[in-house]
This record gives sequence, C-alpha cells and structure tokens, in this order.
Amino acid sequence: MNLPNYTGPRHPEGQKVRHILCLSGGKDSTALALYMRDRVPEMEYAFADTGEELPETYDYLAMLEAYLGKPIVRLNPDRLFQHHLDIRNGFLPSGRQRWCTDLLKIKPFEAFVGDDLVYSYVGIRADENRSGYISSKNNIIPVLPFKDDGLEYKDVMQLLDDSGLGLPKYYEWRSRSGCYFCFYQQRNEWVGLKERHPDLFEKAKTFERFDEETGTRFTWNQRESLNELEQPERMAQIKADHQQRLERQKNFVSADLLDILGDDDSEEGCLICHL
Repeated sequence: MNLPNYTGPRHPEGQKVRHILCLSGGKDSTALALYMRDRVPEMEYAFADTGEELPETYDYLAMLEAYLGKPIVRLNPDRLFQHHLDIRNGFLPSGRQRWCTDLLKIKPFEAFVGDDLVYSYVGIRADENRSGYISSKNNIIPVLPFKDDGLEYKDVMQLLDDSGLGLPKYYEWRSRSGCYFCFYQQRNEWVGLKERHPDLFEKAKTFERFDEETGTRFTWNQRESLNELEQPERMAQIKADHQQRLERQKNFVSADLLDILGDDDSEEGCLICHL
C-alpha cells in the first residue's frame, strides 16, 4: 500500500504526525473508515457538523462510532448558518458561491488540525475522476487509500455490506450526504425531503425570499422556489419524470439508486463532504 508509515511517522523536526479521517456521513468516507480502522490504530475520526444535517446522518454516525470503537469528534462552526445568511442579506449559497462549504465545513476542520502535521485520509475511489478537497495549508497532506489500492464502487459496497452497516437510510431517496437544504439536491430529492421530512422542507423554505424592490429571487434552485416545487401537480410531474429516467437507465445498464438518482441539472456535490 502506498501510504505513510503507520507506526507514527515524525516530522524532520520531531513533530508528531496526526492521522485524521473526516467523515461526511456518506458511503465512501464511511467505507474508508472501515478500511483503515485496523491499518491505522491511531486514526482520529471527525465530522464537520453544520447543525443542518439529516436525522439519518446522525443515526448512521452513531452506528459507525460504535463499530469503530472510537469517538467521532464533532466539529462545529463558530457561527451557525443563519448568522452567515443574515450578514449576506439572504444571499443563499450556490454552486458559484459556496460560502457554506468554507465557513461551516473547511474552517472547523482546519481549526481542528491547527498547525500540526496531518495526514488527511480522503475517500476518493479509483474509479472517480476528481481531486476532492485540497487544503491551502501545507501542513495538511491528503492521502487517498482507495485510489492507491485500486478500490472501486463495488469494493466500497462490499466493505459496507461486510460490516453490517450497509448504506445510510437517506440513500433510499437521496444521492449524497450533506445538509438537508443542500443546493446540489436534485428536484426529485427535494420531493423526497418534502415527503420524508416535511418539517425540514418547511424550514428550508424559510430561507428563501423575494426582494420586491429589485425583483431578485433568493431560492435554492434558480428555476423554481420550494413553494412552487411543492405544488401537487409539480411534485407529480417531477416524480413521473424521474421514473421515466429510471426506466431509460435500466434499458442501458444495470445500476442502483446511487447511480441514477440525478436529473437534468445535476452538478458535482460539495467536495468537503468527501474529506
């Protein structure tokens, strides 16, 4: 395995090296924790908790914590989402302005690291073509065990199955981990949130607003507000369109929900969720 010395490598100046695996509550980082548990006994596990996560995420982390036999440190931001939204006058985060990622995920993680020399283990698979989160701090060195060892999607699923953890429950209707109001969600996933967590859907709606003076819309999706999306006719259309995509996908390749949940305006997810 092309990885650092697991016996506790030291900086040339004698500084102790820390091994940190930041979990997202998703399948890849969880599988990596399972894969590395006995390979790096001194591993530290952390979760950047925005306070806006799905209940299924917290439940899954509790199960993983019990399996690992070590605590998963919760990293909380100095200020909660609403504070940052207020000082931005309601300007919601988006694919072009991902201020939530920086303030609620990256900064708490880098504060946890401090000035220590750290190997940061990242759950990017060998069959993925992405770099993930790269810190601007030169004391944080990324390590990609799955890429180094050639582990792909099927291997990740095998690790989860063998452990008995399986997938988090939100994968029944959602394709990724992250905040319940994540702007990377597809329309069918917003419908899933409405149906499974109506209270969180209503809370997500409270962040949207319309500036009557300028005509500016602050919505999670540029094309429609959640109030528009939740109309019965619109939800029925979204579900029907999604079902058609599922049927088309089945005609070409055998795939599971994780591969085919996306819709026409899909984008790459929040990279910090794959720390």
